[in-house]
Amino acid sequence: MKIVVFGPFKRTGALHDESVVDLSHAYAKYLQERTVEPNPLEMADVVLPSDLVRLIEGGSRALEAAQQALDYLFGEAQNNLGPRGERLVHRAADVRLHAPRPNNARIACAGGNFADHAAAMAVRMRGKPYEGDAYQEIRNAGFWGFWKLGREIVGPDGELIYPERCNRLDYEGEIAIVLGKRGADLKASQLKDYVWGVTMLADWSIRAPRETPGGPLNFNFPKNFDTSCSMGPCIAVGEADPTNIDMETLVNGECRQRFNTRDMVFTFGEYLEYLSRDFTLYPGDVISGGTAAGTAADSSELLPDKTSAPERFLKPGDVVEMRSPSIGSLRTLVVGKGNKYSSVGRRWEHGFVLADWCYFARADGGQCLKITVAELRKCRRRLMRR
Repeated sequence: MKIVVFGPFKRTGALHDESVVDLSHAYAKYLQERTVEPNPLEMADVVLPSDLVRLIEGGSRALEAAQQALDYLFGEAQNNLGPRGERLVHRAADVRLHAPRPNNARIACAGGNFADHAAAMAVRMRGKPYEGDAYQEIRNAGFWGFWKLGREIVGPDGELIYPERCNRLDYEGEIAIVLGKRGADLKASQLKDYVWGVTMLADWSIRAPRETPGGPLNFNFPKNFDTSCSMGPCIAVGEADPTNIDMETLVNGECRQRFNTRDMVFTFGEYLEYLSRDFTLYPGDVISGGTAAGTAADSSELLPDKTSAPERFLKPGDVVEMRSPSIGSLRTLVVGKGNKYSSVGRRWEHGFVLADWCYFARADGGQCLKITVAELRKCRRRLMRR
């Protein structure tokens, strides 16, 4: 089952073919029509909540209810309307998908966890060909990583704002696990018991800050800025083995990264054990497994001043797509800071939504632009595919 977060109220849904199904309302329909439940919406909100973190906390019972709802809706139901006439099935192209990250969930990211990426980075830092066993060198050095701290995570077809304090902006495609239970002092062997699902994560990274950082602890500024993390398009639940997932990263259609999680140096289980020492992990928390070779930093030519050539790094207007057969496609558009929607060279700002229409006021006071939400999304998708 592929779980998504969609729409203006960030409800949980499931991808079904080219559609998104509102799971809680679909389960309410099942309860009303199959079990004659007198309060179907209230009962559905208890068993199969519309909020993602509550759904995760619901465990196997919530997932079983979701499957019952889908089986009934597409197998026996006479229509696609909820108990109060709610629309249960939406065309995926017509709804906004958000990052499937529960509120307040922590995101832990593994660092230097693929031997090919680590070896290529070592060549650039040391200034000479790499000699030795990168895999064993990483194992001997031990765990390291960082936390992503953004309150808002970028979702599918979202925008990455190019930070002003950056000379080189890099992409790192990663596979991440979403935890389904609370636990501390866990063992690597408990991984299957604690993984709820798998998703993709984009770790956007400042490789060359414009200012020199201060002391040894610099708040992880290169890894944390507005829009510095993307997730999605869904959480694959019960469908994918996190230890064997293919993924690739494309920049403007060019494949830059292609790897499988079986090549991780430290496994998800080992990170689960390491991170949970004296530290409680909660349902919805995310552990990302790191990235492989092919980033701009590990594949760019070094200039005489020891900085990386800029050509392979991200710039406003670039489109990055991360793809996995097990999960789907996560596209992101890089935009300059302060950019708004534009039309025929004019700036449009102060946008708002009323019913199914978007309205944008011209910066010069000219005539307002009116466009349907669906058409606006289609325009954005066409731009991102160029």
